[in-house]
This record gives sequence, structure tokens and C-alpha cells, in this order.
Amino acid sequence: MFIETESTPNPATLKFLPGRTVMGEGTLDIRDPKAAEQSGLARALFSIEGVSGVFFGSDFVSVTKSAGEWPHLKPAILGAIMEHFTSGAPLTEAGSVGGLPQGDDEEFFDAADGETVDTIKELIESRVRPAVAGDGGDITFKGFRDGVVYLTMKGACSGCPSSTATLKHGIQNLLKHFVPAVQAVEQI
Repeated sequence: MFIETESTPNPATLKFLPGRTVMGEGTLDIRDPKAAEQSGLARALFSIEGVSGVFFGSDFVSVTKSAGEWPHLKPAILGAIMEHFTSGAPLTEAGSVGGLPQGDDEEFFDAADGETVDTIKELIESRVRPAVAGDGGDITFKGFRDGVVYLTMKGACSGCPSSTATLKHGIQNLLKHFVPAVQAVEQI
């Protein structure tokens, strides 16, 4: 099994591509060892000293480190990913969330803004999410109020030094161009 590795704009995160489907649908962002209990692969990755976050996308695994150097961490991470996928074990345990957000899937917006929100979501799905996934992360719509779009960034994008620039200069400009009601974009 050959696993490709790609850097991300976040120097603390690497993207691993095992050459097969990771999450059938949705994404799963795991930020601590307790949350990792729902996935054998996440448990294995969190057992590696220095790993502080794991993000499962459609065809990739992003790993965030809090300590250590990538040349020392990569072999253990590659080994854990390879062992998981060659074993045929499921990504998440039976009865776990399986990538669905727990309690944070609530969106907020005024019903009168429904058409505007639909346009914002379509732009995020078609233009923003594919680019963010290419960098090892994900972005989801959370709400729209008083001209401000609220988004959640996950994976490599969460805590990335360039995430503010991505939000303000990339996503905000795109949304303002296509949706005049948008005045600003904020991260939750």
C-alpha cells in the first residue's frame, strides 16, 4: 500500500492520502484522545507522542502535531494508517457518530434570509469546500445574521496561521461578490 503525503498551509498539519475512501460521506474532526475512542485509527494516531488532532475527509487523513518533528512522526503515522487500511477494520466503531457532528449541527438564520442562505451554501459547497479539502480541511456553514456569515473551519484549517487570510480575503470576497447581502465572514 502506498500512502502519499502532502503539506498543508498549516505547518503543524500533514495530509495523508491512502489511495482509497476514508469517509464515505461527511467528515470527522477529532481533537482529543477521548473523542478518538470512536475510531480505531484515531486511537492509534493519538497514541503517537506529539499527535494532537486527526481529521478524516473523503479520501484523506490530516494529522496535526503539537510537538516533535515531521521526519520523526511520519513513519509511525504512516504505519498506523497502513495497518488500519490493510486490516479492513471500519473507520468508526458501531454506534459511534460516524462523522456526523455531535450537537453542533444547528444552523442559525432568519427564515426571511432563506434564499440568501441557500446561495451562500451553494457557493461554499461548489467553490470553497473543494479548495479547503485540497489543503486537508473542511469548512461548514453555521449561520447568517445581520450581513455576517458564520463558518466553522476543521482539520488543517483549524488553527492554521493563514486561515484568517483565507476567510477575509478569499471566502469573504467571493461571497460579497456573488451575494450583495454579505458584509463579512467570521469563524466560529
